[in-house]
Amino acid sequence: MKSQTKAGLLIIVLLTLFTRTYCQEEKNGAPPVRERIFFGGSLGLQFGTITDIEISPVAGIWLLPRLGIAAGPNFRFYKDPLDRTTIYGGRAYSQFIFLQDLNSIIPLGVHTGLFLHAEYEILSLESSFWTNPPYISTRFTKGTLLAGGGLSQQIGRRSSLNIMVLWAINDTLYNLYGNPEIRVGFTF
Repeated sequence: MKSQTKAGLLIIVLLTLFTRTYCQEEKNGAPPVRERIFFGGSLGLQFGTITDIEISPVAGIWLLPRLGIAAGPNFRFYKDPLDRTTIYGGRAYSQFIFLQDLNSIIPLGVHTGLFLHAEYEILSLESSFWTNPPYISTRFTKGTLLAGGGLSQQIGRRSSLNIMVLWAINDTLYNLYGNPEIRVGFTF
């Protein structure tokens, strides 16, 4: 009887050591870079009296589990009854997720994250569309700072649908954005 008890305890101890050693490895440090890189962007379409088509892809990296930065090009075609123009440039932004799961505070079964967003965008505009003659050059650049927040709904392990409400901080002269600017985008 004593030998069976000792053998049973020995098996339990060995199984515990084996399970702890091989089956439950703890991750130390940050995930590899390939797991922290993300892609995404937004697409805007408006047709009718005013046509406005915008394509804005981005590539980014999560510096910390809740802090990401991204950058990408921006292209926009705009046409109203009087004229048309193309706008292109680039943007860079930083996003901080301050609440990863809204359900942890308000238990409604909605697993949505909340984030803050700050973005700087440099666009090349056509002088003939935005200014009165005489034109100094055919194009000029305009920088705009946008800030706000949004909701992030996970739709997969690494993908999410993001809805943002942004305000253009310094867009008083050309009114490129209506305040607030509402965007819908994806990351994967």
